[in-house]
Amino acid sequence: MTQAAVRLRIHSRSQIVIPARLASTRLPQKLLLAETGKTLIQHTYEAASRATAPLGVCVAADCEQIADVVRAFGGDVRLTSPTARSGTDRVAEVARQMPEVDIIVNVQGDEPEIDGAAIDAAIECLESHPEASMATLATPIRDRQILEDPACVKVVCDAQGRAMYFSRSPIPHARKWDNGLLEQSPPVFLQHVGLYAYRREFLLELAEWPAAAIEEVESLEQLRVLHRGHSIQVAVINHSALGIDTPEDYRAFVKRTMN
Repeated sequence: MTQAAVRLRIHSRSQIVIPARLASTRLPQKLLLAETGKTLIQHTYEAASRATAPLGVCVAADCEQIADVVRAFGGDVRLTSPTARSGTDRVAEVARQMPEVDIIVNVQGDEPEIDGAAIDAAIECLESHPEASMATLATPIRDRQILEDPACVKVVCDAQGRAMYFSRSPIPHARKWDNGLLEQSPPVFLQHVGLYAYRREFLLELAEWPAAAIEEVESLEQLRVLHRGHSIQVAVINHSALGIDTPEDYRAFVKRTMN
């Protein structure tokens, strides 16, 4: 069997699921914003579709309003419970309907510039580490302001690339600061990229677990996985896409798209 055939067999049973919720705190109904001529959810769907490994892309919508928008541009959509606790629960709800799929990739709906190659990297990372329950991505932090920003989630990995801890605080903490720490290679500081590849059966199990105390302290769902003793493999990529959280983020995205 050729290497290409092996890769096709390995990646033939993965599926992207985009959790899509109408409500959003800082930017109301952001997934339906359409100043570029396309809704934000359509931009994300089309960007995710550029990944070559998955079988396809599906939106897990919490309401008919989003579902109608996805159907209008020809996308695949499944309605999920409007009372789902989180995007992970919404993704798991769709995963239950896909017994033929081995790997589920959770791509956030507000990532209109997500790189298809990054999605493929997360899938390949999980496939390359059969001992891992899930995989995610990280990118080097080269700016101290970003390092100290609580909105930027940091991750520390062990020598095998497995996540040891995630935090909103700067980790590892430099007892004596030196700007040269930001320039080291391999990087000292890693920003977590919120894209996840799960083994389907593990995802269904994860959705049933109660929140861990440390998860609630940091407000980071992935800590539930580490708390339970499961392994999260981390692939490091050079750059990450910018998510859309605020009106300023969206205006900048529109400017980049329309230029």
